[in-house]
Order: sequence, then C-alpha cells, then structure tokens
Amino acid sequence: MRIKRLLTTAALTMLFVGAVSAQDDERGKLKSWTFIEVQGGAQLTTTQYRKDKLVTPTGAFSIGHYFTPAIGVRLHANGGKAKAGFENYRRTYAWKYVTTDLDLMVNMTNLFSQKPNHFLNVIAIGGFGLTRAWDNDELKGILAEYPSIQAPLAWNKNRLVHNLRAGLRLETDVTKPIGISLEVNANSLDDRFNSKCNNADDWQWTAMLGVSVRLGKKYTKPAPVAIPVMEEVVEAPAAVVTEAPVVVEEKKPFLVKENLHEEVFYDIRESDPTASNTKMNKIADFMKRNPDAQISVTGYADKGTGTPKLNMQYSQKRAQNFKNELVEKYEADGTRITTDAKGDTVQPFSENDKNRCVIVDGTGSHTEYK
Repeated sequence: MRIKRLLTTAALTMLFVGAVSAQDDERGKLKSWTFIEVQGGAQLTTTQYRKDKLVTPTGAFSIGHYFTPAIGVRLHANGGKAKAGFENYRRTYAWKYVTTDLDLMVNMTNLFSQKPNHFLNVIAIGGFGLTRAWDNDELKGILAEYPSIQAPLAWNKNRLVHNLRAGLRLETDVTKPIGISLEVNANSLDDRFNSKCNNADDWQWTAMLGVSVRLGKKYTKPAPVAIPVMEEVVEAPAAVVTEAPVVVEEKKPFLVKENLHEEVFYDIRESDPTASNTKMNKIADFMKRNPDAQISVTGYADKGTGTPKLNMQYSQKRAQNFKNELVEKYEADGTRITTDAKGDTVQPFSENDKNRCVIVDGTGSHTEYK
C-alpha cells in the first residue's frame, strides 16, 4: 500500500508541473501538437515463479496531445496475455488482459533545457486507469488437477481492477513528424489480477518500442521585426584646417654608471638579517634598473665568538641565505649574483659585533635620454 500511495502522489505532483522553454521553428515557437503511437514489447507479472518463464508479448495503442513542449496527456491501451504459476507444481497458467490508462507526460528535457532542439528527449510518465482480466480457464484446470493447491479463485469470468502507473521513456526529437521511442513502465494492480491473493498488489512490468506520428503542430507567430529606414543625410564638406607640423625634439641617449654598497648586520649565530627589507628592495631595484649589473655578496663572522670552523659556516650561510632571499622573494636575477665567505679571517669593522654581517657590492649601468 505504501508503494501505491507513492505512485499516486508522484502522478498528482506531476499534474502541477509548469512548462518552460518551447522549441524554435522557422515559423515561430512550437506551441502544441497531437500524436498517435503504436508500441510492441514484453510484459512480466511478478509472482512466486521463475521470471524467465512468465515473460509474454504485449502491444499498445495510444493517442495524446502536448499542450506545451513539456506537458502532455495521452489515452493509452495495452494488452495481451499475462502468466503466473505455482513453483511447487512447475505449472504456469495464462489469462488475457487489457489496460486503459490516462497518463500525464512530462518532457524533462524541454522542461529544464533552454536549447530549441534535442535529438533525444527524456519523458516521465504517471497515470491511472482500469485493467480488465478474463479467460482464466488454465488456472481452473490446474486447480481441478491439484485439489491440494490452496489458491482461492479470485474471479470466475472476468475481473475489473485498478491500475496505477509510473514510467520513463526515451523519444526522438518531438518536432519531427515520425518518432521512435523506448518506454518502460511499472504497473501496480489489485491483488486479484493474477487470481492469486496474497494481500499485496500485483506488479506488472512492461518494456516496449514504439513508433509515433505527430499531427497538427501549432506554432506562435514570431513578432515582425521592424526594419529601420535609413535616410540619406547630405552634409556640407568640412573646412580643411591645415595645422603647422609639430617639431619633436629628438632626445640623445647617454650612459649612466652606478655603484652599490650595502651592509647588513646580524645577531649572534643567526643567518637571516634582522632588518634587511629596505636594503633588499634597494638591491633588487638596482639590479632591475641596471640590466648589466653584477653584484657580490660576502658573508663575515666576528672573531670574538665561536671557532674559525663554525664562523666560516656562519658566514657561508649568511651569504647564501641573503642571495636566496633576493632571488625568491624579490625576484632578482640569480645568475648575476655571486657569493663569498670570509669567516672570521677578515674583520671589516673594528667593533667586534658589527663583523657579523653581509656586505654587498655591485656595479652597473643603464641608458637615459636628455
């Protein structure tokens, strides 16, 4: 019963779905059309028996109308023979049926797409109707042959039961006169449909290929496009004004040479400068301004602390780290930077602590005009 309520809710919900974009045509926008369709395929009514033994042919005929490119309805009739069986006795029986449904059809492709044409459309189906079943003589014969079967005969001559449907179909472009479709449906029928009562709805599954013909397609007429009339305007010839030639004074190039000298001091045992941002910017600008500039970075260590070996390592790290920061952070050209390390062998300053430093020297030139 829960599945039946879900199918009913889905069908009613789709009735209130609005349509959006229509498909373009050279005469305007597609508005509505009527179609007829013939389908053929197979059906399976589920029961406690091997499913491959219960598949039977089925056929259908329908006539419908699309009110918009996304929303339509159809009157659909399909029928044939259905089969069920008793697993314990390895016996099947068949009966005839015909189902007539009123289906809502929602073209999901047109509903959500703004494109005017689609090669393939996805269409959701929901509907309800009545199914008539008759001619269950084969079941009567099985019950007569095996009296031990406890299966009350749900109907003697014919039976009219409800049908709830939900399905999905793939269909070629609906603006064409002829279309091909593949449709799969799930049908929920009364428990009495297959003459075996088990207090649950009977389920019938159908899969069919179809050929449809679209008739009477209606289009909205496109609004006429106004073509502006261009009036020829005759203007009087403009007066010719002769301007005196502008004399541009040619500037002469001259070469400007620059020298660079910067000193950066460190705390004890540290390899990064304590306050070098301003000087780093100055050095990087110097190299960018002078494309031929070559600079040297020399690291030093104070003699008052450490050992000669450690001081050499400190001075090497100071010089190399200084170059790395210039290249990585300030985008200086590393190919024009050389490094050197003096350790504590050279003390450029008389004050001991000032010898924990990096000294940068460079020369370069650039062209200016005057």
